[in-house]
Amino acid sequence: MTAAVTTRNRKTVIIYPLLLLFAITAPLGVRAAEQASPVGLWKNEDAKIAIFKDGGKLDGKIAALDEKYTSDGQTKTDIHNPDPAKRKRPLIGLVVMKGISPAGPSKWDGGTAYDPKTGNTYSVSLEYDGGNTLKVRGYLLISGVGRTEVLTRAE
Repeated sequence: MTAAVTTRNRKTVIIYPLLLLFAITAPLGVRAAEQASPVGLWKNEDAKIAIFKDGGKLDGKIAALDEKYTSDGQTKTDIHNPDPAKRKRPLIGLVVMKGISPAGPSKWDGGTAYDPKTGNTYSVSLEYDGGNTLKVRGYLLISGVGRTEVLTRAE
């Protein structure tokens, strides 16, 4: 009986301080995850993308284009959209990422990304570590079959 009491006391001595440490540091981890948010303005080789929160999820829209006009001076539109009724929409302001949910520290997944260059829509995931780069992965069915584009924070 003495051995059982000693074992229980050892567990108490080890477990309770660990629980207390977790209770104190868990909110700090949540705050750090909130600070490492990809919300903001990002750029790739030809556009700036504004990522914003919409109902707890992330969306992204084209905020600016390096070349706003076609070679004949017309505003660039969504000419590759599979829906002919949407082909006259201007690219600037077009929502290209939708419904991306948190999927762990520094990761978001479960949304869709529309590529106006091809008219295709893909599943999308984001990875952001708090620095000046954001990895955007577009994929079909499984994330192993896809392409990653690295965006840099716009200033």
